[in-house]
Amino acid sequence: MGVRRGPTVPGRIDCVAMDTRVADSLSGALIDGRYRVRGRVAQGGMATVYTATDERLERTVALKVIHPGQQRDPRFVERFTDEAKTIARLTHPNVVAVYDQGSYQGLPYLVMEYVHGRTLRALLTDRRRLAPQEALAVMEQVLAAVAAAHRAGLVHRDIKPENVLVAESPSRSSLVDAVVKVADFGLAQAVEDATADGNGAQLMATAAYVAPELVTEGRADPRTDVYSAGIMLFELLTGRVPYDGDKPLEVAWCHVDQDVPPPSKFVPGLPHSLDTLVEHATRRDAGARPTDAGAMLTEVQAVREDLGTHPADTHAAAQPTVPVSSIAPPTQRIRTTERPAWARLPEPDPGRTPARTGHAAAGRRDDRPPREGGLVGWYRRVVLNTAHGRQVLAAAIVALGLVIAVGGWWFGAGRYTSAPNLVGQPKAQALAAAGRDGFKVHTESRYDEKAAKDTVLAQTPGANQRIVKGGTITLTLSRGPERHQLPDENGKPYETATDDLTTIKLVPKRVDVYDDSMPAGNVVSTDPQAGTVVSPGTEVTIKVSKGRAPVTVPPVINMDVNQAQTQLAQLGLQVAIKQQQSDKPANTVIAQSPAPGSGVEKNATVILTVSSGPPMVTVPDVSNQGLSFDQANAILQQAGLVGVPVINIGGQVRNQNPAANTQVAPGTQVQLWVTP
Repeated sequence: MGVRRGPTVPGRIDCVAMDTRVADSLSGALIDGRYRVRGRVAQGGMATVYTATDERLERTVALKVIHPGQQRDPRFVERFTDEAKTIARLTHPNVVAVYDQGSYQGLPYLVMEYVHGRTLRALLTDRRRLAPQEALAVMEQVLAAVAAAHRAGLVHRDIKPENVLVAESPSRSSLVDAVVKVADFGLAQAVEDATADGNGAQLMATAAYVAPELVTEGRADPRTDVYSAGIMLFELLTGRVPYDGDKPLEVAWCHVDQDVPPPSKFVPGLPHSLDTLVEHATRRDAGARPTDAGAMLTEVQAVREDLGTHPADTHAAAQPTVPVSSIAPPTQRIRTTERPAWARLPEPDPGRTPARTGHAAAGRRDDRPPREGGLVGWYRRVVLNTAHGRQVLAAAIVALGLVIAVGGWWFGAGRYTSAPNLVGQPKAQALAAAGRDGFKVHTESRYDEKAAKDTVLAQTPGANQRIVKGGTITLTLSRGPERHQLPDENGKPYETATDDLTTIKLVPKRVDVYDDSMPAGNVVSTDPQAGTVVSPGTEVTIKVSKGRAPVTVPPVINMDVNQAQTQLAQLGLQVAIKQQQSDKPANTVIAQSPAPGSGVEKNATVILTVSSGPPMVTVPDVSNQGLSFDQANAILQQAGLVGVPVINIGGQVRNQNPAANTQVAPGTQVQLWVTP
């Protein structure tokens, strides 16, 4: 994401986050006859955000368009619309305002206030962590926004740096004077309500900030937002979240099973009041936390007041700039920074002349030449005119030589030593070795296919190279083999999916297919599937919808197979037949693929499953078994057959037709000959 900065104007910050790397299918579109799309700002898991011009009111707005994958669920669209109306009534200077909502090409969208700034996540990426006063100043505005939502009966459910926008002050020196706004109220709630099953709502909050009760019970109230805000404050102070892991579910359960550690554990020297503030907000028992964002805001303001009004790690402000006189003409006067009173130099008095030295300065007349003063006079009187002075001069020269020699040795070689060899060592071992030798360590990292994670790959200065004693060694650590989990691109525009994959160094390959439900230009599926762990350079086949196929398959089930073949052939479709026993009469179509109503291309093959009739029955052996007619007929009836006497003069069954073990249809008559 690039950042464009324009000239500074009083009262305004021109710092606009804009992603223009990839052309978007909506770029230039006029939505609802009013909103002209100018470019894409950001793209997330549920929606894409664009900048647009409201041509009716002539103002810039942000346009959030929901991804097609959510469009298919009517519950989501209904809930999204209801939430948009509720949020639009939420008016607060620290809340991103919602102006309008609607639907474009079946996709729900929101029209929101366009904030000139960047996300708190982008700011943390640049600065890693904030000074305590800056962190508290940001949290004050975040909590003020969330408190307004709580008073209106809304719970945000997804408080994290990605949903906080920051417009920094013109000086950009501190965030204490920045303007902070919270976005995405109600969006997580709309998704959860639409996708909830009978067992409760799905876990939608980001795992790193999720409250324990949302993990274990799927419920959320204002104290859930308080917990997430406490985690975000922890991250602002330390530059990290308290729990991390490969699987989001494992991270989520850490919030259930463990207490959040104090921030000072990771940043020594942080005031104890900050530890207490974070601890109170992140209690695992929701009843032990502040009741809502307003209660937590009160605690934040009290801690901030105790810490003072100035950030702890910023430099003293510069003195005001004032115009001063110069020897240049008035039109060429310059501006300089006025010194503070204790640092001003004596100014010469233009009306006075330098005082005479010696007797003349005391008002006495002396016809002798004036006595020289200063270092030159001392040198002539003491050094050149006395033997003692010459000895002093010689000693001074010797001392000066020693100082120069020792200083030259120190600056040339004495303050240096050799760097230890840390390459190949595990991180912990390398840090310990550097610390024992009195060196500071700065770490960087890169992927490596062979070296284990956190193994030292390189160092600067290199082993045995010269380094200042107590200096800093930069270690390059292995991040292990570079692997990425394939994101879920289903339903996204092809350009967005391509951008996602190339960002993680994968190679997209497009294959166009017809699809009945996916709009043209959107992703139907990927191969490998979403969630697969792959290495850079892996080719990913992206199946992109061409829209509905031109031929609609008619229903032919229960038709005679010959009639069905004729109807399909008239539409230009091929037919393949497979037989299957069923209770339906023989030659009746009992199934078809593709299903009726599906779109297919011309000459596509439709597979018909045709009944071959009921399953056959094996005729049991009832002749010459010593059975009477009634006994033989009972056995045949159990097999689904009917015994019919041909000769029945009493006695035993001597013969049968069909013969034993013959395959016949159910209900077939079996002739029996009964003789003495």
